[in-house]
Amino acid sequence: MKKFRKVLDGLTTSSPGGTIGSPSCGSAAGTPTAAPTPKEIDIQETLVSENFQLCKTVRHGFPYQPTALAFDPVQKLLAIGSRSGGVRILGRPGVDCYCQHESGAAVLQLQFLINEGALVTACADDTLHLWNLRQRRPAVLHSLKFNRERITFCHLPFQSKWLYVGTERGNTHIVNIESFILSGYVIMWNKAIELSTKTHPGPVVHLSDSPKDEGKLLIGFESGTIVQWDLRGKKADFRIYYDEAIHSVGWHHEGKQFMCSHSDGSLTMWNLRNTTKPFQVTFPHGKIQKDGRKESCKPILKVEYKTSRNSEPFIIFSGGLSYDKAGRRPALTIMHGKAITVLEMDYPIVEFMALCETPYNNEVQEPYAVVVLLEKDLIVVDLTQSNFPVFENPYPMDVHESPVTCTAYFAECPPDIIPILYSIGAKHKKTGYSQKEWPISGGTWTLGSHTYPEIIITGHADGSIKFWDASAITLQMLYKLKTSKVFEKPKPGEGRAAELVEEDPFAIQMVSWCPQSRIFCVVGISAHIILYRFSKYDANTQIVSLEVRLQCESEDVISPSDNENNPCFSEPGSHSPQPHHQQPASPGSGTPEGIKDSIPCLKVKDRMVRVPPGYQAELVIQLLWVDGEPPQQITSLDINSAYGLLAFGNCNGLAVVDYLQKTILLCMSTLDLYGAADPYQRLTRSPRRNRQSTSGKFCMRGLSNFYSDSKKRIRTSYQSLTELSDNQQSIDMERSKSPTSDHVNGHCTSPTSQPCSAGKPRVPMGPEGPRLTRRGPGRPPFRKAQSAACMEISLPVSHTEESRENSFSRSRSSSVSSIDRDTKEAITTLQLGESYGRKSDAVPTPCLWVGTSLGVVLLIPMSIPTDQEERMEEPVTIGPSGAILMLKGSVLRFGFLDCMGALIQSPYEVWRDLNAPEDPDRPRKRKLVHFSPSSSQDTCGEGHLAVVCSERQAKVFLMPSQSCLFVHNITESSFVLRADVVSVCNSVCLACFCANGHVMTLSLPSLRPLMDINYLPLTDMRIARTFCFTNGGQALYLSSPTEIQRITYSQEMCDNLQEMLGELFTPIETPEAQNRGFLKGFFGGNANTFDREELFGEAAAGKASRSLAQHIPGQAGLEGMKVAASGAVGELVRARIALDERGQRLGELEERTALMMTSAETFSKHAHELMLKCKDKKWYQF
Repeated sequence: MKKFRKVLDGLTTSSPGGTIGSPSCGSAAGTPTAAPTPKEIDIQETLVSENFQLCKTVRHGFPYQPTALAFDPVQKLLAIGSRSGGVRILGRPGVDCYCQHESGAAVLQLQFLINEGALVTACADDTLHLWNLRQRRPAVLHSLKFNRERITFCHLPFQSKWLYVGTERGNTHIVNIESFILSGYVIMWNKAIELSTKTHPGPVVHLSDSPKDEGKLLIGFESGTIVQWDLRGKKADFRIYYDEAIHSVGWHHEGKQFMCSHSDGSLTMWNLRNTTKPFQVTFPHGKIQKDGRKESCKPILKVEYKTSRNSEPFIIFSGGLSYDKAGRRPALTIMHGKAITVLEMDYPIVEFMALCETPYNNEVQEPYAVVVLLEKDLIVVDLTQSNFPVFENPYPMDVHESPVTCTAYFAECPPDIIPILYSIGAKHKKTGYSQKEWPISGGTWTLGSHTYPEIIITGHADGSIKFWDASAITLQMLYKLKTSKVFEKPKPGEGRAAELVEEDPFAIQMVSWCPQSRIFCVVGISAHIILYRFSKYDANTQIVSLEVRLQCESEDVISPSDNENNPCFSEPGSHSPQPHHQQPASPGSGTPEGIKDSIPCLKVKDRMVRVPPGYQAELVIQLLWVDGEPPQQITSLDINSAYGLLAFGNCNGLAVVDYLQKTILLCMSTLDLYGAADPYQRLTRSPRRNRQSTSGKFCMRGLSNFYSDSKKRIRTSYQSLTELSDNQQSIDMERSKSPTSDHVNGHCTSPTSQPCSAGKPRVPMGPEGPRLTRRGPGRPPFRKAQSAACMEISLPVSHTEESRENSFSRSRSSSVSSIDRDTKEAITTLQLGESYGRKSDAVPTPCLWVGTSLGVVLLIPMSIPTDQEERMEEPVTIGPSGAILMLKGSVLRFGFLDCMGALIQSPYEVWRDLNAPEDPDRPRKRKLVHFSPSSSQDTCGEGHLAVVCSERQAKVFLMPSQSCLFVHNITESSFVLRADVVSVCNSVCLACFCANGHVMTLSLPSLRPLMDINYLPLTDMRIARTFCFTNGGQALYLSSPTEIQRITYSQEMCDNLQEMLGELFTPIETPEAQNRGFLKGFFGGNANTFDREELFGEAAAGKASRSLAQHIPGQAGLEGMKVAASGAVGELVRARIALDERGQRLGELEERTALMMTSAETFSKHAHELMLKCKDKKWYQF
C-alpha cells in the first residue's frame, strides 16, 4: 500500500491553455491561484497490482456458426462444435462450458468417450484432439496431426479405446485413444473395393461397427459404395455398389439390416442376406407426377433408424424435400409407422441426433427426444408424445433473436428488481412446450457464495430491449420491451423513415438505466429518445412528444473572409423550446421544392394507448429534419431521476429536457456553450458547392455514427475491408492513409479524425462512382441498421486521392490548439450530479458535466426547486458555463470521489408506482436520495475529486478549485474505447479498454497503473461497440454476433471461479447390457470375444508410418496446472471413487466366478447322475 498526500495551500490550477504535465502520477501544471482555505487530501489507497488478474469467466448465447453435435447418453451432456474452433459443452442449467482450439480450425466432428469424461474433436486442419472433461475447465490431453490425409469421418464404438478415422482418400485408420498413437492396422481403399473396380470410391462418409458383431466394420464411401470389412480376416464380407451418392447410414439394432440416405432424396433399406439390391427404396417426399415420373428431391443429408419396444421404429431424417416447391423452409421429417410428420425449421439444419435410453447399439434403442442443431438455434423435440412438442430451452440461445446493437452491464443491483422484472416477463412467455424435464441434464452446479444481483441489458436492431438476470455466472431472460410500439408503423413508400433506415428504423443505439428509480431511457437510430417509467399496473396513457431542432443551417457555414464565428443555429427562435404533441407532417412539407423541414423521422402514436405492466413510455424526444437533411445521431445521454432532467447531445450541440414538466430547458450548439471562453481559434469554412445538385442525396448515418471521431476511424477502414473487399482498390485505399494516423492491427486509429459533418457529402465520381450511386437520389448508401457484429459507416467511399485524404485520414493536431478543418464539435459524454460549477462556489449545486470530442470539459450549473410542488411548477434555471477543463482526445467518462477516496453516486429518486391506487393515509411524495460531496467528510472540509478520462489520458481535478492533482497519459500509440470508474475489492479504480486490445486499470485518485494486459486485438467494431465494465471487477462484450463473453479483471473472482463453474463430469455407473438369452448368446457368434487390442496393438499390427501422423502432447496450460493444484482434494476424491469402482468391479467379478463355479459343479453332478443312470442300459432300451 502506498500513501499519497498532497498539501494544497496556494494550490496550482490547470488553465485551459496550460501545458499538460508529464505522464508521471501527481503531475500538475498551470498558474497559481489562491485557495479559499488550506486543504489536505489524505487518501489511503488499498488497491495493488496483486488485486488484478484478467481471465474469461463464461460465455452465453448460441454458438456462432455451429458445425457439429455430440451427446453422451449416460452423462447426459451435449457438445456443439463451431467453425471458429470453439466447443460448447452443455448440461443442466448452470453447466455451460466453452473451450477453444488454439488453431482456430473448424470442428468437423465430435465423439464422446461415453461415461469416461472425455471428448474427441476432429478439426478441419486434420488434427484429432482428446479433451479431459473431468475438470471444470477442460483441457487437451493429446493431439494427433495427420500430415498426408484429410479427415472426413470418425467413429468410436462404445466402451472401446480404438477410434476409427476415415479419410478423403478412402482409407480407414485406427487410433488408440489412451496413447493417441496410430495403429499399424490400416484398411486401404483399394483393398476394400474389388480389384476390377476402375474408379476411386471417394472419401469415407460413414463408419460403424455391426451391432451383431463388433468385428465387422461397415464403411460407406461417398460414391455409393458400401463395404462390410471383416477386421479379423482382413477382407471384405460384401460390397454394395449403388448408383446414388451416400450421405449417411443407420443400423437396425439387431444388425441384420441397415438404411442409407442418398443424394436423390431416397432412402434404401438393405438386408445382409441379400446385398445385390436394396429390398426397399422410398422417396418420402417424392410424389409421382402426372407423367408418371417422380419429383426430383433434395438430398437426405442424414438418417437415423431407431427401434422401439412398444411401437414401430422411428425413421428420422433431414432434407429430402422436393425441389419444385420454392421457398420451403428446412425440415426434419419423423416417420413413425405410417405417420409422417414434417417439422419445419426457421433456419437450415446443421446436424441432428436422436437421444436414446441405451448406449448399446445392439439393444432396442427407445428414442425419447431429437436434438436439432440449426444455424441459429437449438431445438429439442419430444418423441414420446404423438404431436412432437419441443422442450422449453433453459439456455439463453435467443440473445441474437434480433441482432444486438448495444449492451449495458449492472452489478450489485437492488435485490428486489430481479424478481419484479421476472414476474412481469413471465406473463408473456410462450406456451405449448413439452411438460417433461429438459433431457440434457448432465453435470452438477450449485449457487456459489460469491454471488450478487447482476443484470445485463441488450438493445437490438428491431427496437427491442431484453433484460437478463446475470447473477451467479448464469444468464436468464427476465423481461422484454418493444420500443417500436410507441410509434405508428411506417407505411411502405412513405418518405421519412423509408428513406432513412428502411429495415431497422427503431434500432437501439444506447440505453441509460437507473435501477434505484427504475427510470429507463433509450436512444434509437432515428434520432429519438424514449423515457420509460416502471409500473406493476397496466394503464391508459397518452405519450407526450417533444421535438428538438438541433441541426446546422445552410447559412451557418461562412467564407473565410468573415472574421466572426457563427453559431450552428440561425437564431434562438429557430427552435421551439415549448413542448407540443407531434403533428403528422407530409414528406414534402417545409419548402416549395419538396425539401423536408421540421419533421421527425418517426410518428409517435397520438392517441390514448393501453400499456401493460412493466416499462411504460412517458415521453418521446425526436430531433427534426432541417432543410432537407436528416438529424444527426445522438452521441451522448444522461438522465437523473432526482433532478428530473435528461441531457443529450450530438455533433451539433446539446439539449437539456425537464421530463417532469415536459419542457426543453436548453438547446444550443457546442460553440455557443463556450460563450467568450472558447479555447480554440477556429477558422470558418467556405460554403458548400453545388448545394442544389446534391440536396436530394440524403445520407443517414448508421448505428456507428454517434461514435466520437476516433471510433469512426476504425469503422471506416473496417467498412472498406468488409463492404468493398471484392475490389482491389479498397486495399490501395487502406494503404494510403495519412502519415499522421496511428495504425493498430492494420486499422487506422487516429483519435483526431474530423467530427461528423452536417453537410451532405458529394457523390463520388471516380471509377466506382456509378456503382455507389446506383441506388438513385433520395436513397441512403447503407440502409440496414447493422448489428454490433458488423458496424457500418455512412460516408460514401471514393477511390480518388483527394477523397481518401478527406474522408479517411484527415487528422487533427495532437495539441488541438487550432481547428482549421472543421468547426464542428460533438458532445461525447454527459454526467448530471452535485458539484461546484465555479471556483467561487462554496456549496455544491446540481451541475451538468459536458465532455466534447476536442477534449474540452464544460461545467454547467443549474438551479432546481427543492419543494415537490414548486418543482412541478417553477422552471429549472441553467446558468452560463462555468469551468472549462482540457484533456487530450475525446472525453469518454466522468467519475466523482469524495475527499476520502470513496465513489460518490449520483442522486436519485426512490421508485414509486405512479399507477398504484391512491392511499389517503400515505400520499405519494418524491423521496430523493442525495450523495452530497460535503456530507461525509466534515473533517476534510468541503470539495470533491473529479475523475475525467479521455481517449488519451486521465486527470483528477480537485473541485471547486479546479486544480489538476494527477494526470496520466494512458496511451500514445492507440486510444481508449471504453472507460469506467468502478468499485473493486472495497475500493475504486479506473478501468480502460483500448483499441489495441489492452485492458488497463488505474488507481484512484493517484492514477497509478495497476494492470495492463494485452487481452485481445480489436478485429471488428462489434467488440468496441459492446465492451462495458461494471463493479466487482467484471466486464463483457459481444464475442460473436450470437454470443456474450463475460470476463473478470479481479484476482479474487479468478480465485473463486472454480467454485462458481459447474462440474461437467459426475461419476455414474455404466448401465449393464441386457441379457441376450441362451440361444442368442450361443448362436450369435463370437461378438463378445472380439479383442481389438490383439488386432490393432503394436504386437500384431506393427507401428504406423511416422510421416502419416504426428503426436502432439496436450498443453493443458497454466489454467490446467492451476486446476490441478487447486483441485488436489478433488483428485483425491476422484481417486477414491475410482478405487471404489475398481473394488466394486472386482467384487462383481468374484461373484460371477463363484456363480460359474457353482453352475459348473451342478452341471458336473447332473452329468454324473445321467451317466450312472444310463451306464447299464442296452442300446435298444433307449
